Amino acid sequence: MPVEELRYDKMVEEALRSVVRDALTLAAEQGLPGDHHFYVTFKTHQAGVALPDHVKARHPDEMTIVLQHQFWDLEVNQDYFAVTLSFSGKSERLVIPFAAITGFADPSAKFGLQFQAIPGGDDDEDEDDGEDGLDGATTDDESSPPPTPPEGDDGKVVALDRFRKK
Repeated sequence: MPVEELRYDKMVEEALRSVVRDALTLAAEQGLPGDHHFYVTFKTHQAGVALPDHVKARHPDEMTIVLQHQFWDLEVNQDYFAVTLSFSGKSERLVIPFAAITGFADPSAKFGLQFQAIPGGDDDEDEDDGEDGLDGATTDDESSPPPTPPEGDDGKVVALDRFRKK
């Protein structure tokens, strides 16, 4: 079947997902340099996401994890990454497909990306419009306030919504 049009929006979004993959790969191989740390927001109901039941029950739609001081066994593959985090003092393994990621930020670099979750999850019609980014999400340290993306004119946040075909 011939392609009717080139979907540059999808090509750019996939290229930007590779930035997330590369950053996580560097962290897995070398650790996080300096003050770098990552906020990763993802759809918890997306196909391929593996979370403990009690975590998914508390975050049925979307959550944010923080990769900074207390994460272990970060493993990055082409289509997903896996990491062990502590929830209420108990170590839990999470598997997160890159297709489920809706936000990525490194506040120390004032860098952030927002994505649409790639269709294929359990509840695709529940996808948000990308407007809420990291706001209202929950960290792996449940006593901490929710993370917020870097603010200010000098931050580099890339949102692809204006380029999406409606």
